[in-house]
Formats: sequence, C-alpha cells, structure tokens
Amino acid sequence: MKKTTIILTLVLLAFGATAQNKILQSDQLMDYTLYPQRAIRSFQFLPGTDKVIYFKDNSYFIFDGKQERPLTDKEEQQFKAIEQPLADNDGVEFKDGDLYVEGKFVEHGDGYNIVLGESVHRNEFGINGGLFWSPKRSRLAFYRMDQSMVQDYPLVNTKTREAEAMPIKYPMAGMKSHEVTVGVYDVASGKLIYLDTRRDTTLHEREMYLTNIAWSPDEKYIFIAKINREQNHMWFEQYDASTGKLVKTLFEETNPRYVEPCDPMIFTPKGDQFLWLSRRDGYRHLYLYNLDGKLVKQVTKGEYEVEGVIQFDKKGENVFIYANRDNLAGRAAFRVNLKSGKMDNLTSCEGMNWGTHSVVLNEDCTRYIDIWSSASIPGRAELFNIKNMRQPIHTFYEADNPLKDYAMPTYKLGTIKAADGKTDLYYRLITPPDMEPGKKYPTLVYVYGGPHSQLVTDSWLAGANLYFTFLAQHGYVVFTLDNRGTSNRGFEFESCTHRHLGEVEMADQMEGVKFLKSLPYVDQDRMGVEGWSFGGFMTITMKLAHPEIFKVGCAGGPVIDWKWYEIMYGERYMDTPQENPDGYAANSLLDKAKDLDGRLLVIHGCEDNTVVWQHSLEFIERCINNNRQVDYFVYPHHEHNVRGRERNHLYKKMFDYYETFLK
Repeated sequence: MKKTTIILTLVLLAFGATAQNKILQSDQLMDYTLYPQRAIRSFQFLPGTDKVIYFKDNSYFIFDGKQERPLTDKEEQQFKAIEQPLADNDGVEFKDGDLYVEGKFVEHGDGYNIVLGESVHRNEFGINGGLFWSPKRSRLAFYRMDQSMVQDYPLVNTKTREAEAMPIKYPMAGMKSHEVTVGVYDVASGKLIYLDTRRDTTLHEREMYLTNIAWSPDEKYIFIAKINREQNHMWFEQYDASTGKLVKTLFEETNPRYVEPCDPMIFTPKGDQFLWLSRRDGYRHLYLYNLDGKLVKQVTKGEYEVEGVIQFDKKGENVFIYANRDNLAGRAAFRVNLKSGKMDNLTSCEGMNWGTHSVVLNEDCTRYIDIWSSASIPGRAELFNIKNMRQPIHTFYEADNPLKDYAMPTYKLGTIKAADGKTDLYYRLITPPDMEPGKKYPTLVYVYGGPHSQLVTDSWLAGANLYFTFLAQHGYVVFTLDNRGTSNRGFEFESCTHRHLGEVEMADQMEGVKFLKSLPYVDQDRMGVEGWSFGGFMTITMKLAHPEIFKVGCAGGPVIDWKWYEIMYGERYMDTPQENPDGYAANSLLDKAKDLDGRLLVIHGCEDNTVVWQHSLEFIERCINNNRQVDYFVYPHHEHNVRGRERNHLYKKMFDYYETFLK
C-alpha cells in the first residue's frame, strides 16, 4: 500500500476524562439515546425542489432555504404519500407457500422444500430479497428455490409443552446444495416463464448461483451474474424476459481463489451503457460497458475501494460514489466524471479528509446533505452547494458528545505492520479514564477478523460501541485490530486467507499483541480475548494456540469446524472438505481442545441457524473427553445474535466473567 494513501495514522481522542466521575452501567449499553446518529435522520429533498425534509425529536421538519420549521400534519401526510415508494412485496401475497400477484395465482410452493420469492443462497452475493419488479411493474421476476434435496437440519423449540422439532434446510460445505431458478410473471397476460439458466441437466449447472438480478430500462431483458459452485467463474448473462431464452453472455470473470459480485449492473440515465463493480484489478472499481458487453473503460482506478454507487447526474456525465480513497479507515463521497475519470471529494469539508460520510443529493445534483461523524466528532449534518464543496451553507445538526457527563476513556486510532512486515493494519486502542502512572491494567483483545468486516473506522468512538466504553471505564484496556482477511483493503488483503482460515488472521492478531506488550500500562499477565461468530472462531483459535498469553477467552456463536458451515460462504473461502482436507483439518478446533488452559467461556444461541449449535456442543464434548474444564452458557430462544433486552444480560455475563477471572 502506498504511504500516500495512509492518511489517518494516529488520532488521540480524550473526552473530558477528568471532568466527570460518572460511569456507564451495564443496563445502559442498549440505550439508543446515547448514540448521536439517532438524534436526527431520514434526510430527503422534497421532489423537484431544494427544500429538505428530515426527522428529529419524533417529528418531521422542513428547511426551505432560509429557516427550519415543523411540517404541518397536512404537509406530513402529503410528503409520506409522495415519498413512500412501492415495496417489492406490494401486490404480492403468499398463501401456504404459493405465490399470488394482485390476487391471481402464479406458482406453487410450500415455503419449505419449494420456496418462492425469498432470498436465496444464504443471503450471499449481496442478495437480500427474492422479488424483482420491472421498472414499470408490468413484470415480476422472482426466485424459486428447490431445497427438497437438502437434508433437514434439526433445531428444537422448547417453549412447547413437549419440545418440538423445527427443522431448517442448511446445506453444509461439500454436501448437496439447493437449486435455484428465476421465474418471470407478466401481470397483464398472466403468463409465467422461467429463465433458461440451466442449459444442460448436470448437477453442476443446477447448483450454480444466480445473483445480482437487474432489469433493462425498457423491461425487455433481465441480466444475471451466474456463478459456478466453485465460485471461481462468473458469467454475466442477458435473458429475454418474454421467452426466458439466453440472449448472450456479455462477459466473464474468473479468479483462482473466488469471484464475488455483490452489486447488480447500474444503467446510465440514457440506458445505452451500464456500470459494473469488480475487483478484477485487485481493488473494487467501476467499469463502464456498452450493452453488447464491450468494455468502454475502467472508470475508477487505484489502491482504494469503491464502496457503493449513489446516483448519476441527469445528463449521465458524472456518477456519485462512496470510496475510501483518501482515508482507508473512513468513507467519503465523490463525483466522478465518466469521460475523464476525474474525482472530486464532496465530503472533505475545509480540505480535511476525515470521517465516515453518507450523502443525499437533490434531483439535479446541485445540492447535497452530508451526514457524517469521525473518531472525534459525534455527528454532523450539513447542506452544501455542489459549486462549493468546502463550506456548508447550512448546518442542520452538530451533535454534542452524548457521553459528556461521563468519565470518558481515551481512544486511539493507529497502524502497525502485519505479520508480513509490510502491510499496514489499522487498530483501535481504548484506555481507561484517569490512568494512574505506573499502574498496569487488564487488557482485552476484541476480534472479528473475517471477510465482510471492518471494525476500526474513522467514525464516532472509532467504530466502538458503548460496551467497550463501559469496559474501559471499569479499568480495562480494549484493543481491536483489522487483520488481513477483513474488508475494504483490496482483494489480496482479504483473500490471502483462502483455504486456510485462521492462520494469517491469528499471525496478524499476535502482532497486535506484541504492540500491546510494548505499552507500559498493559498487564501482560492479565490479557483476554473476545469475539463472536467468526470472532468466536478466532477467539478460541488464539486461546488454544497461546494459553501463555491469554488468561481468559470469551467466544460467542463460534465456528468450530468449517465442515459444519454452510456451502455458499464456507466453500468460497475454504473450498470443499473433499478438495481441501488439509485446510479443514488445520483450522478445526476439535483436536485442539486438548490444549485448553485457563478460563474459556463459550456462549451460543440454541436456535442459531447461522453457526448451528452443533459447533460448540461438539467442542464441549472434546473438552470433556480431554478432561479440560470449560465454561458454557446458552441463550435458549436466540438465533445467531442475542438481541433485545437479553443483550444487556449478555454484556453483564461477559463483564462479570472478566471481573472474576481477568481483573
């Protein structure tokens, strides 16, 4: 990574640590009034105007260019009627799994073996729904998922008088996958066809992933990114929406590790070209194509990631995007000229490239609202003119520190070198208020470390939540490092863990531990590690490998053996157990249970349908067989995350564990 792209290398943040003695209590950690970003939100421009409507203090307000005032009841009703777009499920019903559109029967399903109109492929590849209306809503495309061939996986409901089985379909790595097709229903004619995505009858063809569905503006064609089960080859295909026949394959992408398209094509305003997001050059960038599949140009380029497309201007000359070009720990908004590739940073107010930003543009892209926070700024919402991107013309909101009445820790953002000796890794270090000279403090490493994650960000409290503030207020140093294998740093950075999850990640995390040991206030004899899901896997991995360093571990919903994880995610990063037996064996924690030394608390939701309960149960069994003591706690009616009021219970459970065994 070029040094010039590392803008945010060190930020020290202290919020009146000596001014107040008040500290958070465990039952406050889910108090959303202490999160400044919730105070004012839902910014929108009134269609066809520069007037801004937003929501604060449980009411809608309008800014007309001169003053802010509450909406009248009539204005609010009119605004809601205008601004609430039709949802994909409007006009769609499901009865006993069958699909109906505008009251008319479309297709049979049962909601279990045959599932219609829902997200497929375990929500991978950016899929978050199963209904796709054409632009004028004359046709509806929908997923049909046949999972009858996938073995039932048993979950149990213990709320009933006698416990009941509530099985799910959970295709595990290396086993039979479900099979998906795409139906297209014509509302006027009532005709239903299926796209010809299977052009032979082989299992290989039937198990392909159908992703990133998009309609052409004229509603004549549907586009799909089709990926083989091995996830190393993608075909971007065009289908006739009337017949379902393949029109052509526009282009292909391959990679010996994996390809992972997560965004549908984006048509330019004229509809004669489209943008495609790809990491084919090593970073996530925009590519401009003609409709015949010919590449016109690569629009963005460099050692940074495009994190999303916002909109085009009306002429289609510029596209507005999010990217981390100027601050790898943050996110900025840019205007990009499609012809020249010139990028203008909309959110570098007064020339400073800090913070994590979201923007809302008016229809003609002459004005925009920038909603943002940074590691030291709780939150701001400002109005800008596109002709002057450096000075706001109006400030809607500038948050006070919601924790100003509390004794605040010090937050530090910085970088250390990865285990390869050359790659910069971002860390967040939180230290207690009013630290005493010469005193050593218990230290907790909080880890996730897996794909699709970035925990250390240039946003309020450096991306931390109140739980970490709470721990620091009670005398703990809390450290988090985004190791190689996490997101927004390029394909090599994320995919270098391929087929060997846990190895590179742990090597980088241990570099973080070396850094912690160099700090005079860190007690090397009182270090703990905590994480959930992939972080639970990392927690146990690190605790078993380094019992001499980590006195305590707390792992929630941990992956124990990747052979028990689902196909779509597991096979992308590990291939199948048949293809990669050595990799699966090396990162399985079952045979390593014998190495457990010290305190380890494992927590799991009994109804977890993401990391199924089998993982931790079998790990506990191995601990018993090896005469290793382990602490275990379950949440009987929770899935993968402990939500609601029980979340505070979880925080208190972990805190008490550290108070007993770490502090």
